[in-house]
Amino acid sequence: MNQQLMTLTDSAANHIKGLMAQAPEGEKFAGLRVGVTATGCSGLSYSLEYAKEASPMDVEVEDKGVKIFIDPKAQMYIAGMEMDYYEDKFESGFTFNNPNATGHCGCGKSFKV
Repeated sequence: MNQQLMTLTDSAANHIKGLMAQAPEGEKFAGLRVGVTATGCSGLSYSLEYAKEASPMDVEVEDKGVKIFIDPKAQMYIAGMEMDYYEDKFESGFTFNNPNATGHCGCGKSFKV
């Protein structure tokens, strides 16, 4: 397991555990798959999806009791990244503290390296 590639804050880990616990019967997931897609005004965007198992080339990271499967194409873009979860009065969501990002779009949905 690679503990250095990506980490979770306590808030992100707790939220992911809650989402996994709410999965419908028969839809139990092993973890969360994190990837990067070419989209958005800055060029790259994060993708998140439930994963029943790791894909053959995924790097598996376990942090705070959550398994994260990192797509092989995303590894160089997110090395050292911390994923957080926030909630306030008007919105909630995951944020990504990525030391490799050199810029973000105005709405914060995409990044560039």
